[in-house]
Order: sequence, then C-alpha cells, then structure tokens
Amino acid sequence: MPYKNLNDLPDNVREHLPKHAQEIYQAAYNNAWDQYGQDEERAHRVAWGAVKKKYEKDEAGGQWKAIDKA
Repeated sequence: MPYKNLNDLPDNVREHLPKHAQEIYQAAYNNAWDQYGQDEERAHRVAWGAVKKKYEKDEAGGQWKAIDKA
C-alpha cells in the first residue's frame, strides 16, 4: 500500500537513508504502486532504483550519501 508519510516507510529505509532519500523512496514507491497494479515487490525495487540514482552507500561507513556530481 502507498506510504502516506515518512514514518510509514519500512524500518530499513527510515533508519538508514537521509530524509531527502526517504522522500525520493516514498514518491517513487507510491508512483510505482499505482503504475504497476499494486505490485509491492516491484514498487520497492523501483523505489530503491530511484534512490540509487541520487545516493550511494559509503562502503567504509555504511552510510548513504548524495552522489557528488562534480
């Protein structure tokens, strides 16, 4: 089901992603949920894909950070 606010996101999203990345995840998930006929697994894959376009996981510290476009 679509996420109405950031507090409704899965724990692994809320606990590890910065707020902006959570907002990207929420928007992408909700759009995919509608677009792909309420396919939850696919919506999660689409949401993670959207996050990974703007954020990457720092292998050293394990934190997600914005991708430097410089």
